[in-house]
Amino acid sequence: MEFFRIRSDIPFMKNALIFNVISGLTFIAAVFFLVTRGLNLSVEFTGGTVMELAYKEAADLPAIRQVVEAQGYKEVPVQNFGSSTAVLLRLPPVEGRTASQQSEEMMAALKTQNPDVERNRVEFVGPQVGSELVESGLIALGLVIVGIMIYLAFRFEWKYAVSAILANLHDVVIILGFFAFFQWEFSLAVLAAVLAVLGYSVNESVVIFDRIRETFRRQRKMSTTEVIDHAITSTISRTIITHGSTQIMVLSMLLFGGATLYYFALALTIGILFGIYSSIFVAAAIGMWLGIRREDLIQPAARKADDPDDPNAGAVV
Repeated sequence: MEFFRIRSDIPFMKNALIFNVISGLTFIAAVFFLVTRGLNLSVEFTGGTVMELAYKEAADLPAIRQVVEAQGYKEVPVQNFGSSTAVLLRLPPVEGRTASQQSEEMMAALKTQNPDVERNRVEFVGPQVGSELVESGLIALGLVIVGIMIYLAFRFEWKYAVSAILANLHDVVIILGFFAFFQWEFSLAVLAAVLAVLGYSVNESVVIFDRIRETFRRQRKMSTTEVIDHAITSTISRTIITHGSTQIMVLSMLLFGGATLYYFALALTIGILFGIYSSIFVAAAIGMWLGIRREDLIQPAARKADDPDDPNAGAVV
């Protein structure tokens, strides 16, 4: 399905160097902020106090969030838990105060707003649990990267695997750089979004690589640069349909999903936008500079007797 078809190929690779210099600078800035500022890890990673509250009527989450912020807890997840009358809070650890003290202070503040609130459960998630979650998240990320490289190396060729992984890591690091620079809370939901972006971005790269292979087979007189430009241009309509519809859904979560889904949707939004960019200007350009060619994607076929390039063509025995 195509909304439109572009007759002339767009010379994407003509400005590939400029765009990759911009990408390189953005990547370096993201790494700098990750090293100097670090991620604002949520309570799932750092440990903290988990409180389950019960209300007699449907809880007013925005009002509860205001009380929590007034107590000095910024960007703390406040969400329903099982029903509209149950609320779950995750409070980060505070130096000099125990989990019990945090819980008592929070309950006193919440009761001034609504005397009917009850505390069903209070648990302290220790830092050991947090470190295990970090380790598990890093292992999951590493396995995804290795799996993508193996898949692309088998389906295409090692040059494509390298270029796609560099492009995908470019997306991931830039997402993390945004969260480090603005100190947005990095939670398990955001980690899930980062992993989703990896799969989403590699899918876009595979589509372009498939079209490159197809163009190599059909257009034998095109240079590698012309083949890449033609492949990207011919997939633009598909890119607009796929990414446009996906982004509409993500924006719905971003605008109307509330605080619980906000950073998850924000990470996806950044990842989708940079995923489109990296698949076109990073993955394809790196593949071009690594020297992809027709022989990398197509097994040499037996020459026909009338092949003009065959020195033995037309010979009679």
